[in-house]
This record gives sequence, C-alpha cells and structure tokens, in this order.
Amino acid sequence: MRGQSSADRRGQQIFGILDIGTSKIAAAIVATDPIDPRGRTSVAPLRIIGVGLQKSKGVKAGVLTDLDDAEMAVRAAISQAERAAGVTLDSVSVSVSSGRLKSTHFAANADIESGVVTDDDIERMMEGGRAFAERDGRMLIHMNRLGFRLDGMDGILDAKGLAARHLTAHLHAVTADEAPLRNLLLLIERCYLGCDGLIATPYASALAATTEEERALGVTTIDFGAGTVSIGMFADGRFVGADVIPVGSQHITFDIAKALQTPLVEAERIKTLYGTLVTAQSDEHESFTYPLAGEEDGATYQTTKARLTDIIRPRVAQVLGLVRERLAQNGASAYAGGKIVLTGGASQLLGSSEFTANQLGRPVRAGRPVQLAGLTDSLSGPQFAALAGLAIASAQHGTEQGAYRERANVARGYLGRVGSWLKAGF
Repeated sequence: MRGQSSADRRGQQIFGILDIGTSKIAAAIVATDPIDPRGRTSVAPLRIIGVGLQKSKGVKAGVLTDLDDAEMAVRAAISQAERAAGVTLDSVSVSVSSGRLKSTHFAANADIESGVVTDDDIERMMEGGRAFAERDGRMLIHMNRLGFRLDGMDGILDAKGLAARHLTAHLHAVTADEAPLRNLLLLIERCYLGCDGLIATPYASALAATTEEERALGVTTIDFGAGTVSIGMFADGRFVGADVIPVGSQHITFDIAKALQTPLVEAERIKTLYGTLVTAQSDEHESFTYPLAGEEDGATYQTTKARLTDIIRPRVAQVLGLVRERLAQNGASAYAGGKIVLTGGASQLLGSSEFTANQLGRPVRAGRPVQLAGLTDSLSGPQFAALAGLAIASAQHGTEQGAYRERANVARGYLGRVGSWLKAGF
C-alpha cells in the first residue's frame, strides 16, 4: 500500500518516489489531485508535499557497493520527506540505472480465436512478450507497445475491438541484469519499504526534460549525472530506446583533483564555481586559489581558468564519444530524430550545450525538468530531472510504463513479504 493521510478522503492519491544516485539520494512524497469528473482535464495534477535529500553513500556508478551505508542514506532521505509531508510511507517507486540496462525491440504474436481482439488477447500476448524479454537471466524493467499488426496490416495503434484472426504487437523492452536489481530491492526491504515499481532512469529523465511535442517529433535525452550518463529516446510519442553509460561528472572531479593536487571536496567546488567548456583569451589572465592536498599549514596554490578548461574538455569529449558510439549502435536512434535535450548536473557547465552539439553534430538544447508544484527552484534544476520524471511516471496508470509494477504488487506489504519468507523456508 502507498502512504495514507487524511488527504485521501478528498480523492487524492499519495505515493513515494526514490532516486538513488551516485552523488545524492533524493526522496519525495507526491500527491495527485482528483481528475475533473466533467472531463476538462485527463491528467491528475501533481504536487510534491515532502522532499528528502541526502549525500549518497554506498553507491558507485548507480550500483550498490555497501548496503549498510546506502541503507543509512536512504532511511535519512525517506524520514526527511515523511516529516515534511506528515505522511508515513510503506512503499516507493525507485529509479534504476544499474544492471547494464539494455533496450530491445521484438514482436509478440497471438491467434484470435473469437475473431475480435479483446483485453484478454492483448494481455496473453504481452505475457508472452514479458517471458521473451526476461530470457538469459535478465529482469524486465519497462515494456511498451509501439503498434499493432492485424492480419498483416501495420499501423494499428489500438487493436481492442477490431476484427482479426492474428494479432502482432511491436514491443520495446528495457531489461537489466538480475543481481544488481535484487540488491536494490534488498536495500528497499531493509528500509522496511515495499516497491511500487522500478522505473528506468532514462525514461524518467526524458519524461521530465522534454515536451510532449518533442517526444512526438522524435528526441533524444542525455542525462549527464555524477556517476552515469543516461540516454532515453522517443519517437512518435513513444519510448523507443534506452542506454546507460557508467561514467559521469565525478570523473571530471577526479581529473581536477589529480591535476591540481587538491582534495576531492575542493575539486568539486572548483568545478562548480569555475568549470566551463568555453575557451576565451581572458581565461589566461583569470586565476583562482585552492588548497593543496596533504598540506597541514594551509598552503594554497594558484592556477588559471584556462588550465581548468584544458582539464575538463578532454574528459567531457571522451564521455560524449561514448555517447556517440552507443547512439550509433542503437537502431532506435534512427527514428528518434536529430534533436538532443541535455540535462543532469553536468549540463550546468558553461557552454555544455554548444560543446555537445559540436561533438555529436546535432542540435542540442539545455533541458530543465518540468516544474512541479511544491518544488523550490533549488530542487528544480537539471540535476533533479530523474526525480521529477519519477513523479510523472509513477502517476501514470497503464501498461505503457513500469512493467515490474504488476509483479511487485503481488508480494507488497508486510504480510505478503512474511508469506514469501515462509514459502522460501518450507
């Protein structure tokens, strides 16, 4: 069950979301207002009623490396959000960027015995698609339909109620290695929470940073985070591709620390205050001071912004080279159009959009997540795109996202989990 409060009596739904990143762990409690019964709106407005933000621990490149440290950080973030909202959660939806996310396309088929396509026919076909996607030890995170073919005729968007003898669905699935996801679920369990759903980070970031029109025309979202770079692709309004590269802006911080021989904390500060991808002659004469690592007498050193730019640009170019390779390998990229939306914490480096456009040879715009009621400006920047997208994706009800959701609901709740333990023990 999701968090309960007195607001539910007014037709609201309240649920929790959790974004476990390499640099931060963000939790939020979301309330959806009731949909207008007169039909003036079909989308429930979202409000953030509580937020918890903690420095990430026990996580590297989106993968859990220390369950104890990660548990402490997640518990602190959840508790902070619960206190702000006055609500106690018993389950959350969680972002996923680990487990070597892989995007695949395939077709599922079903014979229609009655001659008319029903919900049962579509569900039977989708179950076959789920089984196919989860072969070879992979776990299904997301599956959505791209279209139907009825008796050989393509271009069908909604097959229900149409006459046919044979139905084919073109499907897109996002899967991940099972072990990292089991560890993620174990972490949630250790925090005494159930899992409402696992949501692919590329999908969440793309939902938050792009417009509906962009998704209809075709767009690629690049979320340049601290430990990972997430790639999400939309075409004709449908999610068609996802990928995650296990590198991020933390590598830039390490490069600065190593080159300048300064502590990591100071390197992060330097990157935030002075980091730029734009070269200017004046940078040769603009300098800043910083402490040296290991010096006990407070010794400082001085360098120029030009040298800092020379440290940052090669690393960003390397990461974007990996992005270029992944896009070339993903067949869905051909359908996602040429436009790129850049988001994530590293997208705030001065000149990042122009630099990315030059490296990838495509038009690029800086993307900020959609503004959600209840989020302050400090929590609405590009570094929170995945969190905003989690709220949007979790509020969507249907088969178009969160393929994990249906199975997660079966064993959710304390009694369900106790039952699972007893079955496993006997």
